[in-house]
Amino acid sequence: MSELAKNKPLDQEEIDLEKALDSLDVTKLAKPDLKTQKKLKKAAINFVKKETKMNIRIDSFELNEIKKRAAIEGLKYQSFIKSVLHKYITGQLIERKSANN
Repeated sequence: MSELAKNKPLDQEEIDLEKALDSLDVTKLAKPDLKTQKKLKKAAINFVKKETKMNIRIDSFELNEIKKRAAIEGLKYQSFIKSVLHKYITGQLIERKSANN
């Protein structure tokens, strides 16, 4: 089981994917032909080009809390922030109900 799975419950699709990946022997996979390799390389380069750098100012207390939560999720804090922002803008970020509500 991955570190992420230990810290965060997985849904059934994620569990199935993890099992499939764990059982896969990548040493037995055929190397893609040159045309496919070029296509994959181009797709990877285009994906990286689409990302834009962003600088923000943030309170040091908040940054430390973000780093703690990122560590719990098994992510680097920049990746954690990117994930949270992505989930927010796509409507996937779910607010937890506190005991006070």
